[in-house]
Amino acid sequence: MKLFVGIDVSSDELEVCFMNAEGDTLETFQVKNDLYGASHLRDHIVAASDKLSCSEIHIGLEATSVYSWHPAMFLHEDESLRQRKTKVFTINPKLIHKFREAYADLDKTDRIDAWIIADRLRFGRLKTTIVMQEQYLALQRLTRMRFHLVHNLTSEKQYFLQNLFYKCNAFRSEVDSSVFGHAILEMLSEKYSLDEIANMEVADLADYLKEKGKNRFPNPDHVARCIQKAARASYRLSKVVEDSIDIVLGTSIQSIRSIQAQLKELDKAIARILEGITCATCLRSIPGIDLVYAAGILAEIGDIERFSDQAAVAKYAGLTWRRHQSGSFEAEDTTRIRSGNRFLRYYLVEAANSVKNRDPEFGEYYRKKYKEVPKHQHKRALVLTARKLVRLVDVLLRNGQLYTPRRKVNNAEE
Repeated sequence: MKLFVGIDVSSDELEVCFMNAEGDTLETFQVKNDLYGASHLRDHIVAASDKLSCSEIHIGLEATSVYSWHPAMFLHEDESLRQRKTKVFTINPKLIHKFREAYADLDKTDRIDAWIIADRLRFGRLKTTIVMQEQYLALQRLTRMRFHLVHNLTSEKQYFLQNLFYKCNAFRSEVDSSVFGHAILEMLSEKYSLDEIANMEVADLADYLKEKGKNRFPNPDHVARCIQKAARASYRLSKVVEDSIDIVLGTSIQSIRSIQAQLKELDKAIARILEGITCATCLRSIPGIDLVYAAGILAEIGDIERFSDQAAVAKYAGLTWRRHQSGSFEAEDTTRIRSGNRFLRYYLVEAANSVKNRDPEFGEYYRKKYKEVPKHQHKRALVLTARKLVRLVDVLLRNGQLYTPRRKVNNAEE
């Protein structure tokens, strides 16, 4: 027989329910969510398994942020549980919520939640377990932090541009150089007033930009004239408001540079870990997939053998569309599922956007999908291109092969 162990996780406690294959509750108890509590839980599971002569043990926990990670890994790696053929599942909370709807008359308590999880385990059809090697877990921590910083950087840049409009509202319309280039940020951080910028000699401003930009401006004289034109065309602020805006811009510039420096350090750490993952070479052989995209995809997928096929990978990423069919009717316009791993979906979509610009086959596919609808063309075409990319990623990782654009890869067709 099988032993099913449902665990409702909180930051402090683990509520546990043991259930047999017939759905009978064997035992319920509570332990602390720490090393001692997990060890006590392990001993209970081993004792119950030996007493019942269980052939397998299935343990399920909801994927509740960071709280379920430690107990799931502890139970997965424990040798005494491995000897008893234990599988550990981290289950999407949405799946448990939907399953719970069948028991509408039940109260909402931690103990009942543990019972619901155990009962869901008993029904089976849970294919993705917690299994993930340490190198993938370490990589995942780094790539998710990078995801967090990139979004913070985007937000900080947007905030910077809002305040730049107060200081020099004509800047973005007149200056075709990047606002976030080193030289222009240096100029803005030195708190020059608009009148000072407008009255500077063009040659002096050009020399300043050339020096701060380390001679990277192709035409510093032209950029200097554009900046002066923007300064002369912008509204003037009172001294007190301008001083406040200068402080805000300077603080924002420091934040932007701090995040950019942190991203560089993360990229170095990601590169070091990626060197030890041989299948990373397979992904990086695809034109347009660089170190960051390869790392982000691998960190979330882990060992490709965790998934039965490419469709399972797509579903895990949330790149699957629901089928709507009744009788002879088959809906053509269906919605994408709203569940899935948002980090994997993000890296796959970003990678697809890069690949379509460098690989003719993916570029042609993107353009074909773009022309099929009158609305949301880019978004729809890009997501469908990401779905196509999943098929290629699955084949390359599963076969350990490099991408060869001129030759069709098995099972990678549209």
